[in-house]
Amino acid sequence: MQYRQLGNTDLQVSEICLGTMTWGEQNSEADAHAQLDSALAQGVNFIDTAEMYPVPPKAESYTLTESYIGSWLKNRTDRDKIILATKVCGAADWTGYVREDLQRKGQPHLDRANIERAIDDSLRRLNTDYVDLYQVHWPDRPTNSFGRANYPWGSVDDAEPIENTLEALDSLVKAGKVRHIGISNETPFGVLRYLQAAAERGLSRIVSIQNPYSLLNRIFEIGLAEITRFEQVGLLAYSPLAMGALSGKYIGGAKPAGARLTLFERFQRYNTPRGLEATEAYVNLARQVGLDPAQMALAFVLRQPFVSSAIIGATTLEQLQQNIDAAQVKLSEEVLEAIDAIHNSIPNPCP
Repeated sequence: MQYRQLGNTDLQVSEICLGTMTWGEQNSEADAHAQLDSALAQGVNFIDTAEMYPVPPKAESYTLTESYIGSWLKNRTDRDKIILATKVCGAADWTGYVREDLQRKGQPHLDRANIERAIDDSLRRLNTDYVDLYQVHWPDRPTNSFGRANYPWGSVDDAEPIENTLEALDSLVKAGKVRHIGISNETPFGVLRYLQAAAERGLSRIVSIQNPYSLLNRIFEIGLAEITRFEQVGLLAYSPLAMGALSGKYIGGAKPAGARLTLFERFQRYNTPRGLEATEAYVNLARQVGLDPAQMALAFVLRQPFVSSAIIGATTLEQLQQNIDAAQVKLSEEVLEAIDAIHNSIPNPCP
């Protein structure tokens, strides 16, 4: 396992980060503990979760993921060797993605009161005194999050100003509850505002951004990559397999039993005509050159200089192993040229 510096911090994170979004929905507590044990044994030191996990959120499973991690952490003596990241929810009504009734009574704005309550609840569930990285899960303002293609030009009167959010996060750092802060599902505008507020007000600086990045979604390369390079904000790439689509298991309209897109039809971000065309092209390329499609897709993400870590999720130990092994796959120049040829013919088919 290779390790990379996270932003401008002293944290060295494994290039594979263990994602946990399915724990409590598709995975049991025992499954979660088995994945954690297996990942750590193979050198993974970075775990990512969120207060709203598992997804999709339901009343009966809401916050279970953090609790599963907490029961695993409870009796461990190596907490200082584990880099643990979690997230705080933003305004629910603008995403169309979450259950408002589950998010602090439907008022999860990113103000000081909400952030302080959220971190205390997360720390209690996680059985820890601090988290290494605390992230804003999505902006508090309406913007292009979660695959939204068109900018939602509407009122931002109810949005909590980024400056206020950053001040609240900075207070958590000063209190020792959080070591570093990051953002997620953000735009170039949002990244620059966080950085500007930190510089002007002497507040903690964001060190990471967690956005989607994959063969099907390379939008991060346009604008955000340059900002993060020169401002030392590392990308934590989520959905590097486009919700499993790039494994090839959904090719031809297949619906494997128990698979995420089979179980939850709401996740259709990558199920577009151009997305399906591109997926088939990448899967065929991998098979032609003797590579596993999922490992080729992950290897492509891991080779990008702006990626600090790729967040992988798995519902079985076999999937987990396959994803971790992708870190050892090196793509030839011929394969990279073929990938770019597909990308140039079908650029960014999915948001």
